[in-house]
Amino acid sequence: MSVRVRDLSRTYRKGRRKNEEVTALDGLSLDIPSNEVHGLLGPNGAGKTTLCKILSTVLLPTGGSAEVFGLDVVARAHDVRPLIGIVFGGERGLYWRLTARQTLRYWAALYKIPDARAKTRTEELLHRLGLTAKADDLVETYSRGMKQRLHLARGLIGDPKLILLDEPTTGMDPVAAHDFRALIGELRAEGRTILITTHDMDEAEEVCDRVTLIDHGRVLATESPRGLAEMSGLHRWVEAETTLEVTGLPGVLGTERRDGLLRVRAEDDAAARVVLDFLLDNGVRSVRAVPPRLEDVYLDLVGRRGMEV
Repeated sequence: MSVRVRDLSRTYRKGRRKNEEVTALDGLSLDIPSNEVHGLLGPNGAGKTTLCKILSTVLLPTGGSAEVFGLDVVARAHDVRPLIGIVFGGERGLYWRLTARQTLRYWAALYKIPDARAKTRTEELLHRLGLTAKADDLVETYSRGMKQRLHLARGLIGDPKLILLDEPTTGMDPVAAHDFRALIGELRAEGRTILITTHDMDEAEEVCDRVTLIDHGRVLATESPRGLAEMSGLHRWVEAETTLEVTGLPGVLGTERRDGLLRVRAEDDAAARVVLDFLLDNGVRSVRAVPPRLEDVYLDLVGRRGMEV
């Protein structure tokens, strides 16, 4: 087991007099098997980053326990750190007056990687993340997406067994995000375990073996993306290429349009059948009933506030 968390809690005190207690994690338990890509989904303030910080030994828990490869993250923090790679995103951990090559060599030194291996590893990662051409440019000249790719390279420099990725595709263009998803598959094939927090539901569905939905520091559900949708008991969905309106039909709970496609949320199978019949009777031929997407499950369990980034 790569990660084992039991009844983990973390509280903060805030306010001018530190007299207001805020609960970030509230008895959270979670298991992540080795060689799994695990998604952590939830709104801002749900506890995702707090969990990652505890697993990476950056933050102490208030209660409960957490283990990485059988090592307690508090009692064995020194042994845990070489096993993990951390990508928290944003601009933390990057030094603008260094180049990408210098940045990776610096972090390799922190991991006490022998010089010859550090040089080889640096060049491998620069190539893998598409940074070779800009490797000797100062980080301050990089675009946001390039900085995020450098973050990923930095997180991999120590050849970690567990990789913690907190919103890793923030700022990436669609091509870079696609390449990142391919990289996740490669890392998994190398036998690594990956914990990824994201607001991108399509990304989670594409790359994750399982996902955990959390809110207010508690686990709401853990399943495969498809299994979560199937077990959720959510409403039925109908998709069609049409400009017709169906909001007045019985059992229709709502509609949305995206890229010319009408998505209809129906109360149950009978209501979905009414929608299908109506569309077919009115000459619509591109129409189908579809299972709920991970985004639909997320919105049902967490609510619209969970989509705020």
